[in-house]
Amino acid sequence: MSKAAVILAAGMGTRMKSATPKVLHKVAGQPILGHVIAAARGAGATRIVVVTSPDGQAVRDYAAKEGADAVIQEQQLGTGHAANCAASALKDFTGVVAVTYGDMPLLTSKTFEASYAAQKSAGMAIVAFEAKDPSAYGRVIVDRDGMLDRIVEFKDANEKERAVTLCNAGLLAADSKSFFRWAANLKNDNAQKEYYLTDIPLLARADRVACAVARTDEEEVMGVNSRAELANAEAAMQRRLRNAALAAGVGMTAPETVYFSFDTVLEADVLVEPFVVFAPGVTVRSGAHIKAFSHLEGAQVHKGALIGPYARLRPGAVIEEDVHIGNFVEVKKARLEKGAKANHLSYIGDARVGAGANVGAGTITCNYDGFDKHHTDIGAGAFIGSNTALVAPVKVGDGAITGAGSTITKDVEANALAVERSDQKQLSGWAEKFRAAKKAQKAKRGAK
Repeated sequence: MSKAAVILAAGMGTRMKSATPKVLHKVAGQPILGHVIAAARGAGATRIVVVTSPDGQAVRDYAAKEGADAVIQEQQLGTGHAANCAASALKDFTGVVAVTYGDMPLLTSKTFEASYAAQKSAGMAIVAFEAKDPSAYGRVIVDRDGMLDRIVEFKDANEKERAVTLCNAGLLAADSKSFFRWAANLKNDNAQKEYYLTDIPLLARADRVACAVARTDEEEVMGVNSRAELANAEAAMQRRLRNAALAAGVGMTAPETVYFSFDTVLEADVLVEPFVVFAPGVTVRSGAHIKAFSHLEGAQVHKGALIGPYARLRPGAVIEEDVHIGNFVEVKKARLEKGAKANHLSYIGDARVGAGANVGAGTITCNYDGFDKHHTDIGAGAFIGSNTALVAPVKVGDGAITGAGSTITKDVEANALAVERSDQKQLSGWAEKFRAAKKAQKAKRGAK
C-alpha cells in the first residue's frame, strides 16, 4: 500500500526566541524538519506534506527543497485542524497516511515503519512511549487487550489519568481517505477550544475501526520547543552518531569530544583524535587519521591520509591517498593528489597540488582578486619553498622548485627553479654600532 506523511510545522515556536522558525533550527547540521522528512521517506513515504503558518515561507521553501509539498494553516485552531489542512494536497492519494510533528529531530524511519505496520494490522495506530517524567504529555489509556481506549490531553485529564506514564508520542497512522473525513468532523468542545488530533481515534471507533498502540523510546520522540531542548536534542543526536560510528569500526580515543553531522561518513579503521568537528558533507575513507582540533566540512579524505592537528578542510577539499595536511593548514576547493604534503601554516584554495608535491610552511595561494577566484596548479613532485605566495592564475610545473620567500606571478616550467627576491644588503658592523647607541640613549634617560 502507498504511504504518505503529514508533518505539522505551523507552530509559532515563541519559546525559541528566534527569528528562525523552530523547525529550521539545526541538529547535527540539518534542520529539525529535515530529520523528520528523512525519517518518513526512509519508511517508504512517497508523498510528504508539511503544514506551515501563513508567515512560514522559509519553511515552505525548505520543504520544497527537500521534495515535499507544503500547505498553509491560515488560523491556529489546533493540531486536528492543522492536519486537515493537508487534505487538499492529498485528495488524489490512496493509501495510509502518518501524521506527526515537525519538531522531533530524533524520530527515525523505524518508528514510522512501526506505525504503518500497526495500522495495517488494526485499521489505525498511534505511537506511545513510557515517560520517566510524564509532565504535561497527553496520556494514552489502553483497554485490556492493549488497544487504545482514548488519549487524554493533560489539561483535560483527571487525577487517575494523570498517574498513567504511557504517553502520546505524536504520531498517528490511518487510511488517508478515512483520516481526512474524520478530521473534517472534529469538535472543539474542550478546555482549549481547539480541534485535537488526539480525538481522531474516537471518531474511528464510531466507525468500528480499532486503534493499535506501537511503542517507541522516549528519547526518539523528544520535541524541541526551547533553546535548552534544542541543546538536549543535539546532545542526544551526537550520542547516537558516536555510537553508530564506534559500532562501524571507527576509532575514537575520546568520542564524547567529537562532533558529527547527520551525513558524516567514516569508514572502518578511520582514527579520530579528540575535539574534531565534522560539519556537513564529509567522507573519510578507511585508514585515514584525523588528528585533534581539526574541523572538516564538505571534504573528501582518502585512505592513509593524515589530517591535523589544528587543520581546517573547507568545502571542495579532496585529500587523496597518503596526503599529509598538518597543523594550521587550511584547504578550500582544492585537490591534493596522492602523497602530497602541506605540513605547516599554509592556505591552499582553488588549487591542484600534484602527487608527491611538497608545500612549505607559510605558503599561500593568492586566489582572490577582489572580484573573482583564480586557480593555482602545482605539478607532481614540485617543491614550494617556505613563505611562497602563488598569485593565481599560475602554474608550477612538475618537479619545479620555488625559492623560499618568493612571490610567484608567472608560470614556472617543469624542473625549473623560480626565485623572486630583492637583493640582500649587508652593512658590516652596523649591529654593534646600533646596540651601543641604544645603550647610550637608555643610560642618558636613566641619568635624568
